[in-house]
Amino acid sequence: MNLPNKLTLSRILMVPIFMLIIIPIPDWMFESSTLSFIHPQLSAVNDYILNYGNYLAAFLFLIAASTDGLDGYIARKRKQITRFGKFLDPIADKLLVTAALIALVERNDLTSWAATVIIGREFIITGLRLVAASDGIVIAASKWGKIKTITQIVAIIATLLKNYPITIIWPEFPLDRYLMVIAVIATIYSAYDYIMKNSNVIDFNK
Repeated sequence: MNLPNKLTLSRILMVPIFMLIIIPIPDWMFESSTLSFIHPQLSAVNDYILNYGNYLAAFLFLIAASTDGLDGYIARKRKQITRFGKFLDPIADKLLVTAALIALVERNDLTSWAATVIIGREFIITGLRLVAASDGIVIAASKWGKIKTITQIVAIIATLLKNYPITIIWPEFPLDRYLMVIAVIATIYSAYDYIMKNSNVIDFNK
């Protein structure tokens, strides 16, 4: 396995670690009499997750997201583009963002509407690409697709950090909400852009 594919795979492997860091321990574990002997330890871990999980998760998410452009750059520069890499890279990207959105909804830090729009867009464009691929057509990443990805990453990190360090000078300014609105708008427009530019793939008259 070449270096670009290893970086892509590492992004996938970071997802379960990310989830463990940010999502609190479920209530049923505290209510279980079988696990009563470790309830104090579970409580301590939960307190740590609730107080510091967002910040650790933001750091891990940033590292994982940074490998997105890096693996592609290395693959192109070293001419190490492979079928496995083409298959794995979009999966890693979508899995990372989806995991972050679900975790933020779980923690009540994000509305499910925003998460549904962003995740739903991925289903739509993936479906479009599958239909195109069946006809031998390859839909390349567009400018708006890249803008969508950047705005999503920035909005997710701001939400994970709870607007830190902006809160130091402007505690009440909801930067994360504005950034998420921008990300949702960019997501919707990128979907529209893909569909309109590739409308020949789908015959709306049939």
